[in-house]
Amino acid sequence: MLPTMGGKGAAAALVSGGVESGALLSVSLARYAHVTPLYIRTRARWERTELTWLRRLIAAIKSPKLQRAVVLDVPVQDVYGRHWSLTGRGVPDAASPDPAVYLPGRNLLMLGKAAVYAAGNGIDALLLGTLKDNPFPDATAPFFAAMTDAIRRALDIPFRIETPFRNLHKIDVLRTYDVPWGLTFSCIQPAGTRHCGRCNKCAERRRAFRQAGMDDPTRYAS
Repeated sequence: MLPTMGGKGAAAALVSGGVESGALLSVSLARYAHVTPLYIRTRARWERTELTWLRRLIAAIKSPKLQRAVVLDVPVQDVYGRHWSLTGRGVPDAASPDPAVYLPGRNLLMLGKAAVYAAGNGIDALLLGTLKDNPFPDATAPFFAAMTDAIRRALDIPFRIETPFRNLHKIDVLRTYDVPWGLTFSCIQPAGTRHCGRCNKCAERRRAFRQAGMDDPTRYAS
């Protein structure tokens, strides 16, 4: 059980390591006295590299409020089958539309496990970095409201889900927050420890830095 904290209590930031994750840690630390970075591992092919970068990002953030990252396992092989996120075949490329990177029920799966962890560890709130232009059905305000109600009923806790970027685009996040962006990671087909430069998420990342009028610190393999 986590220690009882003063101030604004304890929260968990549901992070992956991307741009929104970096900014989400900054927001969480401003709001709460105790912040746990929470990573959900599904066995997707990019997760080993993503975790490496996430730990570098966390190490670079100097705050006594920030706790060690917690990794929870939610394996999806039995329900995803031969999905591209597991096989690495047919990974959405730079020319693909945003809906191509949909991971079925991702927020539904993650929030259930994260909420049970929170209930047993004195965590009052869970923060997600969902953006305004997220096109997926499990990233909407009605979904989060329904999920909050279900968690409160199931676990009998005064739990909150917060989505502070729900009215922002990625370029707004880049322009608003001071984060070591070069330590964030967004790729779904890594080349070693580098961004591939060819996938849908790399294209989105490049486009966001360009549209924000900022230098892109990322090292791309291509």
